[in-house]
Amino acid sequence: MANSFLHGTVHTASDDLQSAICSDPSLFALWQTLTPLGRNEFICWIEDAKQPKTRQRRIERTGQELFEGKKRPCCWAGCIHRTDKAPSRWQQAVLIDRKTKTGM
Repeated sequence: MANSFLHGTVHTASDDLQSAICSDPSLFALWQTLTPLGRNEFICWIEDAKQPKTRQRRIERTGQELFEGKKRPCCWAGCIHRTDKAPSRWQQAVLIDRKTKTGM
């Protein structure tokens, strides 16, 4: 991919995400205007997908959301891999410790 492709603060965009974004010059321009944290949130959200179909759907939705003017993925709790801030209590319990309402 092009050396000018910007990544996130923690995560590096995968080849499939870079290809999708670079395939449309206007989408690439929108991607490049995101903050490093904004790019990181989209990348982490895509990487968090457990199935290939979900991953592909999220890559497509990234483009749609950027064209809609969004700067972060809709309905995403946030990257739990950042080291510059502690995860929220909800992120810790649900995303990291994987506790459910009955398991708490």
